[in-house]
Amino acid sequence: MTYVYGSKIWTKSFIAICLSSFFIYVTVYMFNTTFPAFVKEAFHVSDRQMGLVITLWSVGVVAFRLFSGRWIERFGMKLTAIFSLILCFLAVTIYLGVYGIVFLLSIRLIHGGSFAVAATATSALATDLIPESRKGEGIGYFSMFMSIAMVIGPASGAYLINENRNGHALFTVSLILSGLAVICLLFVRHSQQASVKLVTNEKVSWGHLLEKKAIPISLAGFVLSFSYSSLTSFIFTYTKEINLGHLSGPFFVVFALIIIVSRPLVGMILDNFREHYIVYPGIISFAIGVILLSQSETGFMVLLSAAIIGLGYGALFPCFQILVIQSVAQERCYINLFFIF
Repeated sequence: MTYVYGSKIWTKSFIAICLSSFFIYVTVYMFNTTFPAFVKEAFHVSDRQMGLVITLWSVGVVAFRLFSGRWIERFGMKLTAIFSLILCFLAVTIYLGVYGIVFLLSIRLIHGGSFAVAATATSALATDLIPESRKGEGIGYFSMFMSIAMVIGPASGAYLINENRNGHALFTVSLILSGLAVICLLFVRHSQQASVKLVTNEKVSWGHLLEKKAIPISLAGFVLSFSYSSLTSFIFTYTKEINLGHLSGPFFVVFALIIIVSRPLVGMILDNFREHYIVYPGIISFAIGVILLSQSETGFMVLLSAAIIGLGYGALFPCFQILVIQSVAQERCYINLFFIF
């Protein structure tokens, strides 16, 4: 572990990495909520081509994340994070001058891949900066910044695209935020020599790409993420069908706010008790929230279900992350975010 001073969490380096992650996640949430609709309107593409815009982003995320752990192992957490964030910055810059759908799809693939590497590297870096005795609490604080981005990003993206239909405002703000993410990372003090042995001559194998001990937790994270992604994909349609379409936005606001409020408490519980005190109640909370949402007939029930789902979802992921870190060797803890599909 490097640059851990006693049991202090809020060091300058930790604040810098939290802000860097926050800025890049705001950019991603801004893009992912508005970009498909913008592309359809600006390029007059078919529904199939618009689907490719979404699919290629996801392909880039999954494919590059497979190799992100190996790159961190070779080049270090900070260097990998800086390089991938610069790629994100360049991708956003290129968006401003793209006029063809084929070129746009290529940039989406690169943007998704560079974000995946940046997300893995910054999360591993933040984890390495947190004292062992307060690991759960620290991860809770770090992930809270991503939850705040979940609130700010979609709302900001919708506002910018409505005010400026050609997308220049969206791209300009995203460019500024991507630049701030790189700048903040430069203020992080971190040396990986003490915690990671760099290997440059070994052949790449599946053992380097996947940590077997993390697979069970990864599968649990996959099932949870799959359920949540299905929820987010159809919440707008579902609320319209029950004549509560105006609550689709507030649903995510309540969801994210509950995560923000609960994360520090969840972290402190993880540091002082076994993970079972979080995992089982979290699963039950998530399931109850989804069932309640399926039976909702009033606005109160929709927002209440958002709060219950947010409580379960927000509690489970920091816990899964801690379990992965504990299950693998310290020098391979950077793989801890691979389970977030």
